[in-house]
Amino acid sequence: MTIPVGPDPHLAFARDDVVPRTPQGCEGCLQLGSPWVHLRLCLTCGHVGCCDSSPNRHARAHAGLVGHPIVRSFEPGEDWRWCFADEAFA
Repeated sequence: MTIPVGPDPHLAFARDDVVPRTPQGCEGCLQLGSPWVHLRLCLTCGHVGCCDSSPNRHARAHAGLVGHPIVRSFEPGEDWRWCFADEAFA
């Protein structure tokens, strides 16, 4: 197994000026009327999706469908980022 050295190359997909498309909650869950556990913000387009602990895992589905690998926690007080492509913190 190779351990990457340096910053995650997928960070090139992340933008600093992303605006949440649905700041009130998970875009997919709001459409379905479904609950979520925690929220993730796509740092490429502003999609707000639910986490892997949520029933629908919309953040992961969005990353796989459109190829936007980097999300940030959309929970108050949290600022970590995750790369779905590498399955690692970014």
